[in-house]
Amino acid sequence: MNIRQLADDAETTWFKSSYSGGDGGECVEVAAASDAVRVRDSKEVGRAALAFSPAAWRAFVGTR
Repeated sequence: MNIRQLADDAETTWFKSSYSGGDGGECVEVAAASDAVRVRDSKEVGRAALAFSPAAWRAFVGTR
């Protein structure tokens, strides 16, 4: 699996799961681009995000 860290940019649109509660619990945010899917901790948004290839992300979310 290809994982790298990316700094956030001003044009990145982040989404939180609809399963995440509003109480600030353990949540991640995801931003999709053509070359990578970025994932970050919703409580530490200033830190670098992990980036996965689109194929690796599809394999991950397709796993149960």
